[in-house]
Amino acid sequence: MIAVDITAEMEPRVAPDPARSASDERRHQRVRISVLGRYMLADRREYPCQTIDMSPGGVRLTCAVRGEVGERVVLYLEHIGRIEGRIARLCADGFAVQLNATPRKRDKLASQLTWLANREMLGLPEGRSHERLVPTQPGVTLRIDGGNAVQARLIDISMSGVAIASPLALPLGTLVTVGSTPGRLVRYFDGGFGVQFLLPLSADRFHAGMTL
Repeated sequence: MIAVDITAEMEPRVAPDPARSASDERRHQRVRISVLGRYMLADRREYPCQTIDMSPGGVRLTCAVRGEVGERVVLYLEHIGRIEGRIARLCADGFAVQLNATPRKRDKLASQLTWLANREMLGLPEGRSHERLVPTQPGVTLRIDGGNAVQARLIDISMSGVAIASPLALPLGTLVTVGSTPGRLVRYFDGGFGVQFLLPLSADRFHAGMTL
């Protein structure tokens, strides 16, 4: 496990749950991780988000649209999957969520967070946790940083990103809209580059014949 500095300010400010023991609370160490995802509020609106820090019991998000304290929220976070909880407090740039999870789910989250924190601390390359498909329709239009449109070829697609064959030389971090799906250039390889989607694809959209 990773040694981290836990501060009271980083925990969601909610009424204590008597069903959770003190030993269980001490296990919920928060780690600073940055992963992309999306969240759905009680009225079923969906928005993109990014984590700031997280424990098996709670997560703090940066996002554009904030809900209300106590509101139910469903999250889909890359490398972690679907989780849900209630908004515990609002922050200047988002909100913190107290997660609803079984002890087994919390143990799984603890293992996932340990791996993610180690990866960031050691500077390891991004893991490919999602299946990758070779598209049956590889031709695609790229829009670079909201400007010029160019033609390119898709090499493979995952729910979190895409590998693109293209001779373009763009700076890392450039915003690239692949078809109609916005993303950010995150790596280069021989003959092209990789784009990470700003919002992971929904599972029902993910198949070899999909169009972006």
